[in-house]
Amino acid sequence: MKLLITDNEYHIRSATRELLLAFCPEITRIDEATGVEDGLKKIKNDPPDILLLDVEMDDGTGFDLLKQIQNPEFQLIFVTAHNQYAVQAFKFSAIDYLLKPIDPDELRTAISKAASRKRNNDLKAQIRIMMEQLSNKMDPDKKIVLKDHSATYFIKVTDILFCEADGTYTKFYLSPEKVIVVSKNLKEYENILEPLGFLRTHHSFLVNPHKIIAYDKRDSGSLLLEGHHSIPVSQRKKDHILQLLESRS
Repeated sequence: MKLLITDNEYHIRSATRELLLAFCPEITRIDEATGVEDGLKKIKNDPPDILLLDVEMDDGTGFDLLKQIQNPEFQLIFVTAHNQYAVQAFKFSAIDYLLKPIDPDELRTAISKAASRKRNNDLKAQIRIMMEQLSNKMDPDKKIVLKDHSATYFIKVTDILFCEADGTYTKFYLSPEKVIVVSKNLKEYENILEPLGFLRTHHSFLVNPHKIIAYDKRDSGSLLLEGHHSIPVSQRKKDHILQLLESRS
């Protein structure tokens, strides 16, 4: 497989090349680009199978590069130096990313996943959702990208009833009735969805507050949601949840 490293720093490109040669046998050819314009030229003239794309470069950003590609047919892996704003957008759109300095095991995992997919028919839609997240648009139809073992789903955030921890997995319960199981833990989705108002009511549950119908005071307390779901509320979270519900009444 052909891979293109697009990064403005020579020592980063060189170190990444060495890691790829040492840990990623799937990669049979490695090309390099020094920035946005150079990257666009090389993608057009000799399209890679996988693009390793830096976020910040001398002549623009990786996002600027992607805006100029109409139909990306490569696998995309971003590389960033702890840009939390960008990382949240990657997570929201389920686009792979690596943090600098690149960890060999994480690189090997990302390349192995990209190589197994070979073609990403969903990338254009994922990029659109990533760009919307970066622009901080308060879109009532805002979508999040979820992936299970067999498919990619573009889900309206407003259709999420709640999320439930299942070991290292997270179950998304949707309206209308549907469940998607994703191989990431609940904490990861708490970080993504909490800024949108979702509530961690219990160590195993993250709830869309707009789906709450009532608070049941019996036993230790629980929330009644649309679809006849009952969600436990921990003692530690109880006062905060009750205050929130009272402010909405």
